[in-house]
Amino acid sequence: MLLLAACTTSDRPSTGAVPTTPAAPATGSAGTAPVAAGTPSVAAATGCRSRVETGTLPDWAQTGFHGDARAPHVLGAQGHIVAVLFGNPLAQVRRDGSNNKILWVSRPATASADPTSPATLVITATLDGTGTRVTREVDGGPGPSIIDMPSAGCWHLDLRWGGRSDSMDLVYAERKP
Repeated sequence: MLLLAACTTSDRPSTGAVPTTPAAPATGSAGTAPVAAGTPSVAAATGCRSRVETGTLPDWAQTGFHGDARAPHVLGAQGHIVAVLFGNPLAQVRRDGSNNKILWVSRPATASADPTSPATLVITATLDGTGTRVTREVDGGPGPSIIDMPSAGCWHLDLRWGGRSDSMDLVYAERKP
């Protein structure tokens, strides 16, 4: 069971949306959707490598949760960060009033962080098979967020925070079922 506070912590919306190449216009409210269960055709067609796990969160990511600590999540390619998906499946358009909530949990660092590195989590996302690239920021570093993308598909995320980095693929469905 998830600790309710993890779901209700005030969400910090993404900021600093800076398209570096033209992006498809968003329809309705912007939506964010990492690799969504139930969208294997998108993942298979685009070569998305990260997949949504539904089992127990890694031990180091269970702070703030209790019990079995199961939640849909995607682990970074290097294992330094996990995206816990409270808005699963993620969708470019969400008509039910919900958000694409992602809790970013960073694995504890084995070395001291560079004090000159900004704590902000900077996400550079590239839509698979296109030149569409956007930047999103989560002030204060890994934590609760709402990350919206301008179009549906497989997004390759390059994640940088506090002198650390990782990457993952997240699929945003066209609309929430």
